Amino acid sequence: MPDLVARKAGRTVSVVVPARNEEPTVTGVIAPLAHRLVPAGLVDEVLVIDGRSTDRTAVRAADAGARVLTLPEDPALQGKGGALWWGLQQAKGDLVVFLDSDVAPSRAETAVALLTPLLTAPGVQFVKAAFDRPLTVDGVLHQGSGGRVTELLARPLLNAWWPQLAGFVQPLAGELAATRSLLNRLPFATGYGLEIGMLVDVLELVGLDAMAQADIGERRHRHHSDAALGRMAAEVLAAAMHRRRDVGENRFVQFTRVADGFEASTTEVRADDLPPVVSLTEEQAS
Repeated sequence: MPDLVARKAGRTVSVVVPARNEEPTVTGVIAPLAHRLVPAGLVDEVLVIDGRSTDRTAVRAADAGARVLTLPEDPALQGKGGALWWGLQQAKGDLVVFLDSDVAPSRAETAVALLTPLLTAPGVQFVKAAFDRPLTVDGVLHQGSGGRVTELLARPLLNAWWPQLAGFVQPLAGELAATRSLLNRLPFATGYGLEIGMLVDVLELVGLDAMAQADIGERRHRHHSDAALGRMAAEVLAAAMHRRRDVGENRFVQFTRVADGFEASTTEVRADDLPPVVSLTEEQAS
């Protein structure tokens, strides 16, 4: 780690963690960062963006050593994308690491792995997490069976439309590190299209040679119902189509068995982007 600290060369590092009602896991995410990486000099700031939690997430995060800010009640700041976009503006670092608050196991090594290519590989501006994601069914752990939206939608979609990105193991991973100068130039999707939208936008802005991935081992997330995954997939697809300037019908229809047949439910699918942060500065300057 001393070698990585030296390679910061005067730059500062912020870790930004969005959290909403993550009391059971947020301490485990924050404590290793605040107690190991901050004292070692690798991380300068641990910032939690609390999405107005109704549990003790904010208290737990602060007790673990984070600076905690509450996301404003602004209709534009929807979902994880809104929290990260606003958090980026509050963070102080020249390099920024985004970590999830709902994962296990959580280790300081995750942030170290994501930062390493930024600090050691000339030209790298964006680093995506790569990991195994097991699936637990009826108490039985199935290795490599998680990430159904990734395998059934995102990976085929990238291979067809952006084959340069086909080598990313977890294209929908929310944990990453990047230079502030790059992040400031990116739009942030407000729904589940955040990760794929960012991946495509980074490719178009700086090219594949400026992108890397870091193996962080294993990540265990909560698993969702097939119906919920379907809605997530619809938003991922909408964000990808938006990047291709191909915007279709913004309705997603699903079916549930009822007593006399099937009942349809419709979800409005949005592909909204918050503007690049740099554009806000340009507006203020004008």
